[in-house]
Amino acid sequence: MHYIFCLIGKSACGKDTVYRKLLKDPRLDLTRLVTSTTRPIREGEQDGREYHFRTVDQFRRSLEEGKVLEYRVYDTVHGKWYYYTEIDGQIDLDKASCLLIGTVEMFVSLQKYLGRDKVIPLYLEVEDGERLSRALRRERKQKEPKYAELCRRFLADSRDFAPEKLREAGIDKIFDNSDSSACAEVIAAYILDCVSR
Repeated sequence: MHYIFCLIGKSACGKDTVYRKLLKDPRLDLTRLVTSTTRPIREGEQDGREYHFRTVDQFRRSLEEGKVLEYRVYDTVHGKWYYYTEIDGQIDLDKASCLLIGTVEMFVSLQKYLGRDKVIPLYLEVEDGERLSRALRRERKQKEPKYAELCRRFLADSRDFAPEKLREAGIDKIFDNSDSSACAEVIAAYILDCVSR
């Protein structure tokens, strides 16, 4: 049985690090599902690895052509940024399970499109003070740090990942990511259990 495993969590909770560890784990045999965004590429990111970086015109064209499975828009201090999943052949659950980084809204949309039994949430959590420290360290590495956006996202996460929203979405299993290696190992065991059922 193959699934889409959706790695979810607040900003700077370590999703990218756990994502890379899980993809490298040969026991899991997961394929990468890369979503798209119109936000600017960050220092150290690569097009096609973290995201497919698109223009707003490219997003609108895909939307008009019916190639957008789901999308979200964030009104940032730098303007509107779109994040979306394109229907582009990456999802083939007859061949393999996929791993992607997403949001609660994305997870719910994917379940509606593919079925509740095909999309499994992997919710990461880190203590807020540690998360804020991680976010500041990451932002300081940018050529042009966007601290106002960091603060907006940090505060928005409290609403976007409120316990009642998680419950409504059916997300009840939480993985502590204070240590990414230990967290990745616990999630790997969970994934292996899911695919062996």
